[in-house]
Amino acid sequence: MAAIGIPGLAPDLEFELKAGMQKVEALLLSHIQGNYPLVEETSRHLVAAGGKRLRPLLTLLASHYGDKDKFGIVESAVVCELTHVATLYHDDVMDEARLRRGVVSANDRWGNTVAILTGDYLFAKVSALLADIGPEAVRLQASTFERLVIGQIMETQGPQHGEDPLAHYLQVVADKTGSLISASARFGAMVAGAPDEIKETLTVFGEKIGIAFQLADDIIDIASDSAQSGKTPGTDLREGVPTLVTLNVMRSTRKEDKELKKLVSAPIKDEKKVAQVLRELRSHPALAESREQLDQVAKEARAALGPLPVNDVTGALFSLCDAIVNRST
Repeated sequence: MAAIGIPGLAPDLEFELKAGMQKVEALLLSHIQGNYPLVEETSRHLVAAGGKRLRPLLTLLASHYGDKDKFGIVESAVVCELTHVATLYHDDVMDEARLRRGVVSANDRWGNTVAILTGDYLFAKVSALLADIGPEAVRLQASTFERLVIGQIMETQGPQHGEDPLAHYLQVVADKTGSLISASARFGAMVAGAPDEIKETLTVFGEKIGIAFQLADDIIDIASDSAQSGKTPGTDLREGVPTLVTLNVMRSTRKEDKELKKLVSAPIKDEKKVAQVLRELRSHPALAESREQLDQVAKEARAALGPLPVNDVTGALFSLCDAIVNRST
């Protein structure tokens, strides 16, 4: 695996991406500085903890289909990452998570109120960057943020009467995760002035790869320990939040799954029960089925790349599909 997170990158492209990501990191850290020490400390908490930086990386990659040196590309990459980080502060409050990116979550360290307000502060910093990039960027961010909120509401509300729970969940994933990763790719192409066909192609690809990214996370939440993932395994089990794996369990026709279905259909507060369910799920056919579904979405993402020119950047996007699938195995 290359240092940038994508295997098999062409050396020149890898060098450019690393240089671009250094600029992204520098702007990320400088932009969240403020006059109030606690806000700066809480904001730096998750930014400095790192993360995969998939969203800004996609922005930089997409910019190579136009003028990759134009003003606003690094700024829009930071917009996408700060938006993502802001949602993490809010998500961890809702999930009562205690671990994020390998460090104690902000809500566990400072409390829910500070964590929520830190997310709000980061959204304010995002708006300042968008104002400099231009109105088209503001519109893209507004439509993306709308989808993020709708996805969270849909998840909170749950499937409606007669609605297929798996189809509902996949729409939630498209809105909560796919939309921002899609926007990350679109930002890069849009700001760089790429042709409309390429811009639309990257937008579709971004959503598909975003869905695949979340489905891989679902599998990792069951199959990996915290040392591997940097997150607390079974977080969604504790909250009773449906994921790809548990929804596949609920669709199972096996008689021996009756008790397991009961357990995964509600929050599990007992840690011994969480450990028991994790053990059962790791050997359950639903996990293998989930991996097959992930492979299918990744295949759709690769197919979406068809209209792009054959070059090192397009090759990197294909490799990114492989990297996302492989992280769940």
